[in-house]
Amino acid sequence: MQRTSHRYLQVDVFADRPGAGNPLGVVLDAADWDSERMQAFAAWTNLSETIFFLPPTTADASYRIRIFTPRQELPFAGHPSVGAAWVALETGLVTDTAALIQECAAGLLPVQADDQSPQRTIRLRAPRAGRVDLAPPDNALQAVLATLPTAGLPAALWNNGPSWWLVELESEDAVRQLAPDLAAIATLTQATDAVGLAVFGRAPSGTGHQLAVRAFCPADNIPEDPVTGSVNACIAAALQAAGTLPGDDGSYIASQGRELGRDGRVALRVDEEGEVWIGGQAQLVIDGRMTW
Repeated sequence: MQRTSHRYLQVDVFADRPGAGNPLGVVLDAADWDSERMQAFAAWTNLSETIFFLPPTTADASYRIRIFTPRQELPFAGHPSVGAAWVALETGLVTDTAALIQECAAGLLPVQADDQSPQRTIRLRAPRAGRVDLAPPDNALQAVLATLPTAGLPAALWNNGPSWWLVELESEDAVRQLAPDLAAIATLTQATDAVGLAVFGRAPSGTGHQLAVRAFCPADNIPEDPVTGSVNACIAAALQAAGTLPGDDGSYIASQGRELGRDGRVALRVDEEGEVWIGGQAQLVIDGRMTW
């Protein structure tokens, strides 16, 4: 295949400054790329996700992206989606902030953006999450839970495009101090076709956030993901279903990535219709060209 040159960006998402949040690779104008080429480049970046902009397939969409981890394509992921909307606006790919619609493999997702460029906040409605009733084989879940100080909601598999195991721990400190059994997590996630496992715990008042979250994806060669929008959206859906949402009026802040020096913030809101919105800022770190 002939090598071509494309504009390439790297942005930190759910970040109030460069070096925080979760890094995202962005290839603009990838209309001529096939899946194999996208997957190979995503593996090369070795970021948790890389996105590729393509022309929309419907007039209802403002832009279209495909999302790849180093190992697989995802129908939806949170920090790539928030980052994509920010990039689309900052690069002039779209100009109307009033009616943004993202097209991805999970469908058409509404986006809200304020006009305070470049520090604008992006809010995106995640695909509706649901619990997956699946019994893992060979006691794979028990092997993971045996090492965790669990509390609150029982461990469960949730899906909002990707599938995640969600496990509530007894406190924020338990989340922060956790040394996970990555081999056991990899076995569990591979056996259940899940992207990874996330733990969360409630924070004491006065911390500026209501939940602490960590997400582990060892089967994707990502021992720990810095900040994970899809996980946070699944957690919000699970807490909403249980009637135990933190915060006020369906809104709260999740802290994720501190253990990796990333200290990201995800704004969660469950609206009147039960839909989960994820929000945050993005920071441009790299703006150049790549040849592949």
